[in-house]
Amino acid sequence: MGFSPSYVLNNIAIDLHRGIIMFSSHYTSHRLNTQIQTAAQFGQVFAPRDPQSHKGTHGTLAVIGGTAGMSGAVILAATAAIYNGCGKVWAGFNQPALPLPVIPERPEIMLSTAASLQLRNDITAWAIGCGMGLCKEALTLLYTQLTSANREVPVLLDADALTLLSRYANLAALARDYPTLVLTPHFAEAARLLGVSSAEIQANRTAAATQISSLFHAYTVLKGHHTLVCSPDGSLYTNLSGNAGLATAGSGDVLSGIIGSLLAQGIDTEQAVRGGVWLHGAAADVLKDSAIGEIGMLSGEIAPAARWLRNRIIEAHR
Repeated sequence: MGFSPSYVLNNIAIDLHRGIIMFSSHYTSHRLNTQIQTAAQFGQVFAPRDPQSHKGTHGTLAVIGGTAGMSGAVILAATAAIYNGCGKVWAGFNQPALPLPVIPERPEIMLSTAASLQLRNDITAWAIGCGMGLCKEALTLLYTQLTSANREVPVLLDADALTLLSRYANLAALARDYPTLVLTPHFAEAARLLGVSSAEIQANRTAAATQISSLFHAYTVLKGHHTLVCSPDGSLYTNLSGNAGLATAGSGDVLSGIIGSLLAQGIDTEQAVRGGVWLHGAAADVLKDSAIGEIGMLSGEIAPAARWLRNRIIEAHR
């Protein structure tokens, strides 16, 4: 139905001639048909929900990080997780007390100190490291997680958690023995994990991703242009979605939240990791197509666009 003339405000289209109010979307995708076809390889990620499901059905993600001055990293990851279908999300701050009583824009997210959060036994996936810091408290948090009695729960390690792995051999040994581990380094973090230069990583990113997965028996997400995902068995996936708008502060935190959310929802690990990487990039493509553009794209804009695209694809697959 056309609108002539019309206004579109906050996703509400108002037809001035007929006085009709209809909901519209400020998102668009010039490549939606291709995205629908590509998403078919991640069937679990884009499966419709059971009408009888409830919040417990869709898992509980715990995000740990956020030392003083870096609280935003945990908030970005937790927000991305709740936007992408996780039933419940905890944000755990590596601080002695909560930096804020509630996230005003996202009161759906539950808050805790990181140490208290690790005492819970109802978590279905963990994402650890976003702005966590490299202090002794961060070291304790990572050690506690890797020695947890509930070792069947998937753990994603990002950012400062990866740097700690590279600095402490005992932590690296514990990580290598963890059943379901996802590592999401950028090139500098990958260089630390392998004890080489950043230039060596960039010169052969495929070899670097493969070596990290082999060393830690983990799923490795080597972030960058055409992000690489390597499985513990050495199989590689090259992601082709995304654009230069992702080169912005917090984009990696959002990726951790998206992948962590999918893991918490019980999606197969390989599909959750590959599908999460693809969805993260595809959401940036949606933002580019929606007149936002690459320059000045904010990491906080990625998760709502990913939600829109995921639901559009699910409806198309029906």
